[in-house]
Amino acid sequence: MLRARQIQKRYGSFQAVHPMDLDVAAGEVFGFLGLNGAGKTTTLRMLGGVLPPTQGTVEIDGIDMAVDPVGARGRLGFIPDRPYLYDKLTAREFLRFIGEMYGMDVKFGRDGLTAKIQAALDEQLLGNFADQLIESYSHGMKQRITLASALLHEPRLLIVDEPMVGLDPRGTRQIKETFRRLAGEGRTVFLSTHTLAVAAEVCDRIAIIHHGRIQVLGTPAEIVPAGKTLEELFMDITGVASVVEEPTP
Repeated sequence: MLRARQIQKRYGSFQAVHPMDLDVAAGEVFGFLGLNGAGKTTTLRMLGGVLPPTQGTVEIDGIDMAVDPVGARGRLGFIPDRPYLYDKLTAREFLRFIGEMYGMDVKFGRDGLTAKIQAALDEQLLGNFADQLIESYSHGMKQRITLASALLHEPRLLIVDEPMVGLDPRGTRQIKETFRRLAGEGRTVFLSTHTLAVAAEVCDRIAIIHHGRIQVLGTPAEIVPAGKTLEELFMDITGVASVVEEPTP
């Protein structure tokens, strides 16, 4: 589903991300861990087509991002670490705007798009708040409408940068369940998070990046030595004394 070959990013003489290969399969939740400044967000932006790599190629569902960027982006949903929402729109209006950008009104008709919008709102427990302005939403509700907008066009790949920040335990659990459901449907989730307990629980495979290089990659059972936790492995690789995690249910 996701294939990257020798992608790297340089800013002048600074190498933010060293040459990197990645293969993430359909039906997989893939965790991408690292300290702030390790190159996580830069990598996610290259994979999502937001930032062109200095060198290397990215393919989404077999489509080369550089050759057919519209086709590749049409198969993915991307949630950045600081998503932008139109606060003066209602949730329903915002999702219609997103749907029309992807041509869903043409593909499914106006009524079909309306039905998909309602289903997306209901899935994120926002059906009763669909006609309220987004500016009135709580942080958790804004996270959920962001997720609904990224999934509305039914992407094959979802790329998410730090989805758990500021969520209460209920919101965290709901997002984890959404990720596993997507994987069960044969879709792919590429997840960057600081919440190691979430990564250990929901990810099929995990990569830890440090100073722009992937240090380890594999299933939790493969990469975590016997007698250690994922947190301890992360601390060993990154050289930090401790990891402060957000509460999880």
